[in-house]
Amino acid sequence: QVQLVESGGGSVQAGGSLRLSCTASGYTYTYLSMGWFRQAPGKEREGVARIDSAGATTYSDSVKGRFLIFEDNAKKTLNLEMNSLKPDDTAMYYCAADRNRWSCPLTGRNLDYWGQGTQVTVSS
Repeated sequence: QVQLVESGGGSVQAGGSLRLSCTASGYTYTYLSMGWFRQAPGKEREGVARIDSAGATTYSDSVKGRFLIFEDNAKKTLNLEMNSLKPDDTAMYYCAADRNRWSCPLTGRNLDYWGQGTQVTVSS
């Protein structure tokens, strides 16, 4: 059973930066594709970024050029570097994993594992 634990959320002013981390345990990490998703109150869940086991990445248009998803395979950690943060980035951020190493769609559909989430609040 894969367990995902997010960390690194917090409060920041607009224009600031945060780095989120997601530590995975219980599985051969390199055989997963993974992603970051977010959900703001009253809004639908949104895919933010994803990465497959070969390191190929995809970003939503809303964060492209500002966010960077990358992995530390030795530490079994998925990271999301968030720069130039905006109030619209305020949400609960979730890490998710897909046993299909080439998948993890930004729709978030049919993903196998989810973390509990970490809150990001951006003030204007």
